[in-house]
Amino acid sequence: MTKLSVNVNKLATLRNARGKNNPDVLAWSVEIEKLGAHGITVHPRPDGRHIRFSDVRALRPLVRGEFNVEGFPDEAWIKLVEEVKPDQATLVPDPPEAITSNAGFKVQASRRLLEDVVRRLPKIRISVFIDPAHFSESDAKILKEIGVHRIELYTESFAENFDGPKSAEVIASYVQAARFAQAAGLGVNAGHDLTAENLPVLIRHIPWIDEVSIGHALVCDALKVGFSAAIERYLKATSGRSF
Repeated sequence: MTKLSVNVNKLATLRNARGKNNPDVLAWSVEIEKLGAHGITVHPRPDGRHIRFSDVRALRPLVRGEFNVEGFPDEAWIKLVEEVKPDQATLVPDPPEAITSNAGFKVQASRRLLEDVVRRLPKIRISVFIDPAHFSESDAKILKEIGVHRIELYTESFAENFDGPKSAEVIASYVQAARFAQAAGLGVNAGHDLTAENLPVLIRHIPWIDEVSIGHALVCDALKVGFSAAIERYLKATSGRSF
């Protein structure tokens, strides 16, 4: 079964726009899990423009499902993860100025960095954000060798092409990357630009995906139908069914 982790960064962006505590990200994270989500994802950045380091610390005792902390593994982020001890740490190669994640790790070039992070976080499941266009069978074997547990498929290209003229080619590249990971003994997550419309297509082609993390599209849908109905849609989509 593919689990749904809800990224609450967008709720924090809305809160920060007014400088107070509405919406209450902590309370909404608890409510999101009560509505059926399997976990909460956060991606703190150095400038604190959405989720702050203090939010991550406050969320740790509140999250009852899986707590996934994404981010670029600089020293401050690593120390935060060492302190908080989430269930999963997802390593993303985005610079501080990036609006959102926009690339995957090039595994061979980043091997030393990834090895160091795995060494620093020995009791936490490590997932590495990768772009299927730059991911090979040897990359999967390297990740397994250095102690990584999962990859996360960067799904922007899939989202842009899943129903267009390049769909067969693009989907094939995602399936191949997921198979490389599976053959190496790595789990597979996915995230970025996933929606209730394209997610069922991804799940039907890669049914062994362990977890998807979705924030922006789910929050946008919740503006129209409410969080309860939005989460219900995405839970249905994780089974490969369209709503």
